[in-house]
Amino acid sequence: MRIEKNNVAGLIIDVQERLYPFIHEHEKLTRNIKILIEGLKILGVPLFVTEQYVKGLGPTIPEISGIIAGINRYEKNSFSCCDEPRFILELANSGKDFVIICGIESHVCVLQTVIDLRHHGYTPVVITDCISSRKEEDKRIALERMKQEGVILSTYESILFELLRHSGSDEFRAISRLVK
Repeated sequence: MRIEKNNVAGLIIDVQERLYPFIHEHEKLTRNIKILIEGLKILGVPLFVTEQYVKGLGPTIPEISGIIAGINRYEKNSFSCCDEPRFILELANSGKDFVIICGIESHVCVLQTVIDLRHHGYTPVVITDCISSRKEEDKRIALERMKQEGVILSTYESILFELLRHSGSDEFRAISRLVK
């Protein structure tokens, strides 16, 4: 099954200031998420951003916040993004079938969201080098569960080039510069 850029939305889950310093390999994760977001923006993919209990966990980290200016954010108190009525309504209104996912934490909000997205008829595509948890083991177990649930797993470079399909365009050159 080929993932086409005209049928994709991106979802950035809870990349927030107070939890983020405790996330396994968070500096590498920041770099990867930034590349993914920039690539999706180049391709014109609509983006959604969630923030879990902002009063307690703070806003999205500045490194990411700066590149998602102007994109609607959905504050939530539930772990699954799908339990936030505004988010699930606007995702439905987007008309997209595939949801490319990055963020934290793999074993809680990301896992519950992908399970619920499948339940709602979407095809989640989890970008494995753009998710993490505080503990590496939690991410590993979450990825196993996601596979059992039939979720597509990819990396930021693989999905960006899959969405491109062809070389030689301005989009290709811009994304090639990003992933170098």
